[in-house]
Amino acid sequence: MFEQVSRRAVVAGLLLLLPAAATPPPGSPILPPELRDLWPGRPAAVSRGARATVAGPATAPPGLLDELARRADSAGRRVSAVLGRPVRPLVVVPESSRDAARLAGVGRVDGLAAVADGRRVIVVPEPFATLTPTGRDVVLTHELTHVVAGTDGLPVWLYEGFADYVGYRDAGLPVATAAAELAAEVRAGRLPSALPGPAAFAADGRDPDRLARAYQEAWLACRFLADRFGEGTLVRLYRAAQAGGVDRALASLGLSVATLTARWRAYVRERLG
Repeated sequence: MFEQVSRRAVVAGLLLLLPAAATPPPGSPILPPELRDLWPGRPAAVSRGARATVAGPATAPPGLLDELARRADSAGRRVSAVLGRPVRPLVVVPESSRDAARLAGVGRVDGLAAVADGRRVIVVPEPFATLTPTGRDVVLTHELTHVVAGTDGLPVWLYEGFADYVGYRDAGLPVATAAAELAAEVRAGRLPSALPGPAAFAADGRDPDRLARAYQEAWLACRFLADRFGEGTLVRLYRAAQAGGVDRALASLGLSVATLTARWRAYVRERLG
C-alpha cells in the first residue's frame, strides 16, 4: 500500500527555465514538460501525491488539487492493476471549460468531465464538480487509461469501452446503476443494434442521453469480453488490435465484429433487461 504524501507549492509559470548548471531554488517543483507553462506569466499551484502530479491555477479552491492528487494516485493504481505497469498520473485542472478546451487543443468539451491529452489528463472543472466521489474516481481512471493504453488505430467502441471497463472495475456499482440510461432503453424494448461508432459519441444536444448510452454500450462490450474470456485476454486483445487491427484480434478468439455484436446484444439484454 502506498503511503500518501501530498504537498502543495505555488510557483510562477510552474517552472523557470534555468541554465544547465543552475540549481532550482529550494522548494521549487521539478515538473514534466506536460505541466509546464500552462498559464504563461501567471502563478500556478502544484500538488503531488505518492506518484501523481496535479497542476492548476493559483486561484484553485483550497484542497481541490490535493484531493485530485489523492484520487489520481488511486486511479493510477487501478490502471496499473489491469495493464501491469507502473503509472505516474499527470493531471491539469483548468480555470473553466473554455480553458480546458484551449489546453486540450479542441474546440469544445461539451458533455465531458475530463479529457485525455497526450500524457496528461485535463479535468473540465464545471461538470467534474457535479460528480459524486465515485464518479470522479471513474472519470479519472477512464481518462488515465486512455493516456497509458493509447487509442491509435482502434475503433471507438473498443478504446472507450476498455477505458470504462478499467474505470468501473473497482467502483462497486451495479451494472444497471452504471448503465442507467441504456437500461431504460432496454426495458422499453429498444436494444442497441450495433456497437457504437463515432457518431454515437458526438454529442449534439438533440438526445442528451445518447452520449451516455454510447459509453455504456461500449463498456458492456468490453465487460462481456472480460467476463467470457478473462481480463487478461481483454488486455491482450486490445494490444493485438493496436498492432494488427480489431478484425484480426477478434479472429484470434473465434469472433468477428458481427458475432461479437450478436453476443454483446444478448449480454446487454441479460444484464439490463
